[in-house]
Amino acid sequence: MPSHQKTVSEPAMGVLSFFTLFVIGTDTFLITPLLPLLQREFSVPLAQAGWLVSAYALGYALFALVAGPVSDRKDRRAVLLAGVAAFTVFTGACGLTWNFWSMFTSRFLAGMGAAFVSPQIWAAIPMVVPRGSVIRVMGYATAGLAIAQVAGIPIGSYLSAQDWRLPFFVIAAASVLLWMTLYAAFPNVRPSTSSERILNPYRRFLGSRVLRWSLAAYLVFQAGCLGAFSFIASWLARDFGATQTELGTSMMVIGIGQGIGSLIGPRLVARIGEHTSLWAGIIVVGCGFLTASAMPSRWSATAAFAITMLAGGALLPVMMGQLQSHAGQARGTVSSLSNTAMYLGTSATGAIGGTLLTILPGYWGTSAFTATTFALALGIYWQAGAFQRQEQGYE
Repeated sequence: MPSHQKTVSEPAMGVLSFFTLFVIGTDTFLITPLLPLLQREFSVPLAQAGWLVSAYALGYALFALVAGPVSDRKDRRAVLLAGVAAFTVFTGACGLTWNFWSMFTSRFLAGMGAAFVSPQIWAAIPMVVPRGSVIRVMGYATAGLAIAQVAGIPIGSYLSAQDWRLPFFVIAAASVLLWMTLYAAFPNVRPSTSSERILNPYRRFLGSRVLRWSLAAYLVFQAGCLGAFSFIASWLARDFGATQTELGTSMMVIGIGQGIGSLIGPRLVARIGEHTSLWAGIIVVGCGFLTASAMPSRWSATAAFAITMLAGGALLPVMMGQLQSHAGQARGTVSSLSNTAMYLGTSATGAIGGTLLTILPGYWGTSAFTATTFALALGIYWQAGAFQRQEQGYE
């Protein structure tokens, strides 16, 4: 943390990080329980409806590449507020769409706005909180994503039972409150790099073998994880006849699992070490998705997914911390690279997951694809040397 940068208390930054990632996360995952409904509303096949997941991810991935270097040269607070404003407008626009392509465009633009939001949180945390609090505050941010599933996504499902447009309007209203909160409380974060061409930071960091391979592994992992997660609701609706309300309940239970994992994960990592947590967590999550595929009922499948995402909630801060450890002063660039990797993976698998769910029985095609990507991610992390360093627990 630069000596001239104002510090923020762990509780204050934790609350801001939680609230921001909660709102962004609710919108990011909102399409998941709405896919069966939007498929019928727009009269498109499931494989095409899956592109609504990809649209948001693609907008995020492309614009995050610009957001990172820009935020490293500007006050992160200003970039964050501009991103939340754009996110608010285009999320509200999703509720005004009239066909598949207008929804696709609105989701793409909402992803563009979000690309200027989330990376600022991940990048600012190591700069404004004491060193010993970094992983714990990142855990709060991860918990925001998890609670978005516990409360936000189920509420979206319940609201959509009244009108599918209503969840988007409610999220837009919550985003207005988020903007006002950040305007009042988020600190100024001074630029960490001098003015230079936008592509220069990427040339420099992608020249690092460790960072290059770590980003590739993160992309492959998230491709499998979010590809599987995005079609849980579609599987439960198709094979077990779950209603929108029942889907909301299932997603709430799954989110509770992830929320618990994100809160207790840092303590567990402190005991077994960062690098062991990384490879063990990937294996546990992969096995969990396969196990869920074998469940005979909606509730047993929901329980299996909840346990799986408990491990996933503990794993995400480890992955983000591993990437940030290579960031130096250009944390916005590395945060944007990691988010671009995540959403490029989601873009690539949005249609794949829907296709596998359509042509293969049960959830087996989707979960097998996910397990394969996880095995590949483990190999890439090993190539990066992520498992070969001396174990160090978190403070």
